[in-house]
Amino acid sequence: MSANGGTKAIVAALLANVGIAVTKFIAFLLSGSSSMLAEAVHSVADSGNQGLLLLGGKRAKRAATPEHPFGYGRERYIYAFIVSIVLFSIGGLFALYEAWHKFHDPHGITEWQWLPVAVLLAAIMMESFSFRTAIKESNHIRGNQSWVRFIRRAKAPELPVVLLEDFGALVGLVFALFGVAMTLITGDGEWDAAGTAMIGILLVVIAVVLAVETKSLLLGEGAEASDLAAIERAVTDGPEVERIIHMKTLYLGPEELMVAAKIAVPEWESAHDLARGINVVEARIRAAVPIARVIYLEPDVYSAAAAEAGTGAAADTAVGQDASGETAQRSGG
Repeated sequence: MSANGGTKAIVAALLANVGIAVTKFIAFLLSGSSSMLAEAVHSVADSGNQGLLLLGGKRAKRAATPEHPFGYGRERYIYAFIVSIVLFSIGGLFALYEAWHKFHDPHGITEWQWLPVAVLLAAIMMESFSFRTAIKESNHIRGNQSWVRFIRRAKAPELPVVLLEDFGALVGLVFALFGVAMTLITGDGEWDAAGTAMIGILLVVIAVVLAVETKSLLLGEGAEASDLAAIERAVTDGPEVERIIHMKTLYLGPEELMVAAKIAVPEWESAHDLARGINVVEARIRAAVPIARVIYLEPDVYSAAAAEAGTGAAADTAVGQDASGETAQRSGG
């Protein structure tokens, strides 16, 4: 659901930004407003970003290979991180440069004076439609989370990226409208420069937020607390497992979770019975958390003494140590 919703929101944002970019460039060429130029470049950067997100989603669907045995799901995070770099460099830094240039050479808007206002109002309407689509699609998976928590904790990067981009675009349009309107009222081009600077600062802040959140996904995040609790219940909710010795989870992609655990099991009469019990536990995990698609369970025998020592090892740890020590001695000899 998140992937389909993300694609729909991306396409809506792409169509809106392409149309907006064209009208903003026309308004800039006719009026000479620096705010319009900054907003036009911002829309071009956003359009490129949506193209990157669509490309990342497509490449992430490739099948696993021997070189990449866990597939390409995390490629969506890479492209989302590239989006933050593009937004920072092309959108934010260009707007700040244009503001600096306009402050040093301020001039009013003398031709087609009200065209920028008309274009900005039309752009606000189109961006509002795109933002509404992103909000609607996000609500399908957001649940009761606040918007801040949703953006920080979402594992599928597309919707948070589009949400922040659309929000930044709407606020940026308001800044541009303020700068242009004040320039028209006062005849002072410094207001236009101020609006451009506000747009640049806004884009830099949004880009930094995106970079920080996407970096966390690239480094690797574990399951949410609710999913982690559900997995733990699924593992221990049966006679096949006595307890979890230790467990780790990792998102291989937005819709694929890996679960690796060492579990304490009772004594089984045969290896066949042990394997059957592990299969039952794996089925319970997938039923509880469907995105847990890659599961590795290592059966072991729990040792309270080892647990108190902080090793989390099983009762036969000493045997393993003896064997490794003996091997090392033979190698030394």
